[in-house]
Amino acid sequence: MSLNLLGRFARSPRVALNRVPRRWSSISQRPGSDRVQFPGAVNSKFTTEMSFINPTDLPSIPTFRVMNSDGELLDPNRKPLGVSNEEILTWYKNMLAVSVMDVVMFEAQRQGRLSFYMVSAGEEGISVGSAAALTPDDVVFAQYRETGVFQQRGFTLKDFMSQLFANCNDNGRGRNMPVHYGSKYPRIHAISSPLATQIPQASGAAYALKLQSLQNPDIPPRIVACYFGEGAASEGDFHAGLNIAATRSSPVVFICRNNGYAISTPTLEQYRGDGIASRGVGYGIDTIRVDGNDIFAVYEAMQEARRIALSDGGRPVLIEAMSYRVSHHSTSDDSFAYRARVEVEDWKRRDNPIIRLRKWLENQGLWNEDLERETRDKMRKDVLKAFGEAEREKKPPIREAFTDVYEEITEEAEAQMKELKRILETYPDEYDLRQYQDGVKGI
Repeated sequence: MSLNLLGRFARSPRVALNRVPRRWSSISQRPGSDRVQFPGAVNSKFTTEMSFINPTDLPSIPTFRVMNSDGELLDPNRKPLGVSNEEILTWYKNMLAVSVMDVVMFEAQRQGRLSFYMVSAGEEGISVGSAAALTPDDVVFAQYRETGVFQQRGFTLKDFMSQLFANCNDNGRGRNMPVHYGSKYPRIHAISSPLATQIPQASGAAYALKLQSLQNPDIPPRIVACYFGEGAASEGDFHAGLNIAATRSSPVVFICRNNGYAISTPTLEQYRGDGIASRGVGYGIDTIRVDGNDIFAVYEAMQEARRIALSDGGRPVLIEAMSYRVSHHSTSDDSFAYRARVEVEDWKRRDNPIIRLRKWLENQGLWNEDLERETRDKMRKDVLKAFGEAEREKKPPIREAFTDVYEEITEEAEAQMKELKRILETYPDEYDLRQYQDGVKGI
């Protein structure tokens, strides 16, 4: 290749061989420079001392907290939250509603009236507090312990129960297992069982929102909120997702619920190092660790994280919310097989997001024992009523099992539907179709 041809390529806007990022513009070392100017380690000083960094020699990332376990503000001189008492009462009632529903549905599964369930005991403050800082237009990718996010964003008891029983009113048309909720608006993508798959999806969705905003400035600023547990952070998708978000400057807030256990694996057996927050720093992401049992701290951290995510054209943020999983992992799990019962009871007594906020409300004269009893009784009755109604509803038409995969049903799917209909009509005594809308006609 001639020098003239190379120069022509270098001037081409497509190739731009002579263009380098501004921060790498001084790759060449000047005589006497005291630091590395390589692209991968900008502003790293030279040293003649060989020293390996040992993480145990470094201070741990602090945990942001607003109030203690007695519901008392730690800094009486701090500025107000900017949230009305009525809104804080709504937060409390939403956490309480999740807790009451969890107890009822856990018992229902044990009675065989539900195939599967997962409770959120001990983590209600993370989901409700973070969701309170979002707008309805923000997009959410959840895992499966974010019932409080749905509750705070307007999901009704009918919505919850319809999904749990996979009946004809289910947003997902009965296609998913229980506790895998989804909402078209406010935007919450349907939950999927495999761990961490939502993390790179959230990064890509946030990048798409960024591009949309650039193309249409009239679109209101939006972020993606992505929830997962510390167990999911052990998956490869976690690292891929954070790296995508960091390099593409995606406006996404990652919320990691570090509740101490990934199913039966305690955190001490999952990773070494300073929790999950230290990984965010490693990926060049704005990071904070917060007390997940303090709903005020969670709300403030999420509110600021959202602001940061929308600044400078967009950038990711990682929140590690520290909590304790009081409940079993799911109805398929017996956590006392791998942890002591006294440990769980100790956490129940020592700290809990619901109890902590209740103490604050009582200190403010906004709540009392009578209100607590009346509210819990009413919520339980409402849950049982919605439970009974959803359980009696019919399942969606069988045809729904084939729709919505493609815009139009494919020839292969049509053939499968015909074969299924033939089998059901040939052996009517083998299949009870009374629970489905339209029976065999619904195919």
